[in-house]
Amino acid sequence: MNRNNMERKGMRTAYRLLMTVFMVTLVASVASAQEGAADNEHTTETMAKLAAGIALAGCGIGTGMSQGPIGAAAVGMISEDSSKFVSGLIFTALPETIVLFGFLALFLL
Repeated sequence: MNRNNMERKGMRTAYRLLMTVFMVTLVASVASAQEGAADNEHTTETMAKLAAGIALAGCGIGTGMSQGPIGAAAVGMISEDSSKFVSGLIFTALPETIVLFGFLALFLL
């Protein structure tokens, strides 16, 4: 199995995982909405926390999927010209800011 097929398989697996989490969240929100309006405030707070957790999980998965190819390219760039170490380090660290935005959403609740 060549590398391109392996990457596609990994992307399909990640997509299926994200869609499964989305569907479970959707079913849970419908079930909790049917419990009644008396718990509306508690349900809204719970759903906000759940949404922030899903956002953080998505940020982590996206960062992990993007740092692999970026890190490989950075290592190749540094092996050809060692004076570009700082550029490689910056490009490798850039996707981590996405996770920081996810943590920000989590802490703002």
